Amino acid sequence: MLHAIIMAGGSGTRFWPASRKASPKQLLDLLGGRTMIQSTVDRLGDLVTPDRLLVVTNERLVDPIAEQLPEMPAESIIGEPCKRDTAPCIGLAAAAVMRRDEDATMIVMPADHVIQPTDVFRQTLLHAVRLVEEDAERIVTFGIPPTYPAEIYGYIEKGDVIPEPDGVSEYQTSSVVQFREKPDSTTAQEYLESGKFYWNSGIFVWKARTVLDALRKYEPEMHDHIAAIAKSMGSDAYPQTLQTEFEAISGKSIDYAVLEKYPKVVVVEAPYEWDDVGNWQALARMRGTDEEGNTVVGKHLGISTQGSIIRSDEKHLVVTVGINDCIVVHTPNATLVANRHDEEAIRQIVKQLEEKGWTEYL
Repeated sequence: MLHAIIMAGGSGTRFWPASRKASPKQLLDLLGGRTMIQSTVDRLGDLVTPDRLLVVTNERLVDPIAEQLPEMPAESIIGEPCKRDTAPCIGLAAAAVMRRDEDATMIVMPADHVIQPTDVFRQTLLHAVRLVEEDAERIVTFGIPPTYPAEIYGYIEKGDVIPEPDGVSEYQTSSVVQFREKPDSTTAQEYLESGKFYWNSGIFVWKARTVLDALRKYEPEMHDHIAAIAKSMGSDAYPQTLQTEFEAISGKSIDYAVLEKYPKVVVVEAPYEWDDVGNWQALARMRGTDEEGNTVVGKHLGISTQGSIIRSDEKHLVVTVGINDCIVVHTPNATLVANRHDEEAIRQIVKQLEEKGWTEYL
């Protein structure tokens, strides 16, 4: 059967001060109407029922996520005791799914993407599921056709097109030559001009057994810790075993641990619009701009203000005068004013707050 795994353990530091440890990006309503994690579940539609949905997150976010997703069984929200990157997260999820369904097919996706239209996304997922059903050893990922020479994404170099058995398909599916790390500007331009590369979406479809077998082969120590946790699931020993064994894992991304080594990875060209909502610039892309090039969420009065992103609420007025290309974010106990083109510096803010011990702002 088909199961869906949502990875929701990120901290979203580039969305400070709205994103905090207790309410990171995936729990925020950044784009209007629903939070990021709620929108991720909505996007699945009726592909999976709540009992075949699993969320893996930081242990301190288990209760807030349960509040936002009341339809989910409590045991379907797994709290990691510490951060260990995506490979242990996915391995733990695969082990949990295998206890319920030994022949499970897994959709794995982050909790903080925006994808439109959702019906096209679901149809593309079903195509990937068919590819896995044809060959249970396949790993399927989705490539986003690049629209500019991005330095913030990993890339997938595509190989030969894989034909459908009947020779007809609306989806372009290719072998994967290589996964590439985030490039510098020159390399990113070369990737774009070559036409041979996709952005790596970080969304996957595979058999739970396949990814666990791959971890056993390529990351045996990691697999042994996950196997010990899996053995304790459902017993009184599980909480302590999860704590001890997960902390002992050396963290690694699924790209490094499996995808870059695995021989049967294929990439489907995504026919939908995708945004990973990585920083405040995403608000402008998703919500659009006014005649002055500003993106405004909340109550704002702007005088001689252009090209800026302003976020507050309807109870607090933000007034800007004579500013261009800025980010202004108001929260009850912290306000950010930053150069729009220097968003990476926001990570440094979080680091310095930690060094100062100002935990009330984290």
